[in-house]
Amino acid sequence: MTDTGEAAGGARRAYVLVVEDDDALLMLVRYNLEKLGYEVGVAEDGNQALARVAERRPDLMILDWMLPGLSGLDVCRRLREQEATRALPILMLTARAGEVDNIRGLDVGADDYVVKPVSIEALQARIRALLRRAPPQEQVLRFADVTMDTVAHRAERNGRALALGPTEYRILEFFLRNPRQVFSREDLLQRVWERGVHVELRTVDVHIRRLRLILNGPDEGDIVRTVRAAGYALDDPRP
Repeated sequence: MTDTGEAAGGARRAYVLVVEDDDALLMLVRYNLEKLGYEVGVAEDGNQALARVAERRPDLMILDWMLPGLSGLDVCRRLREQEATRALPILMLTARAGEVDNIRGLDVGADDYVVKPVSIEALQARIRALLRRAPPQEQVLRFADVTMDTVAHRAERNGRALALGPTEYRILEFFLRNPRQVFSREDLLQRVWERGVHVELRTVDVHIRRLRLILNGPDEGDIVRTVRAAGYALDDPRP
């Protein structure tokens, strides 16, 4: 990584997810990180943070400790329990300055710990250090005969390009990151659709049907499994 958020050669900007319930601080951090060249996503509580990560895994997360509902510690603990996010760099940003608090944050899996207030220069230095140590994030997702390049924003099945709409793309990406797991319609609404957008449950079924039509060619098995009274899963192809 360079001193900005852009990869060498300008190939890709690092994506940082900032989780903070103080709107003023959230916007300040976002503004400064974007100015430095990072791509920035935001979340205002723990559940929203987990949903954002499920939609798209960041290169690094800046996580506030004191969040409404699910705390930053709980978010960190849950991310460390999942294979896909076990190595996600997490920088905990908090007003709690005690040594015991510092130890607790590191014990649940935070990679670094910064006490508020912190200068943007110091924050950037910590971000650069964590990104240098982080293993490269997988850019191509695969399951069975389906592949998705999340950087080029392309998906294929058996070498056949899939003409996915934006919602179908997000659903497929979510499934590819969580194969064989069953998700209810409510789960998919929370993790795939934008927060605050009113969508009825049957809309999920409509998009799943569209995804199936795009995914499943004439001689290909159905890779989206319907689990009665439970939801949907990306599973081994069925004839």
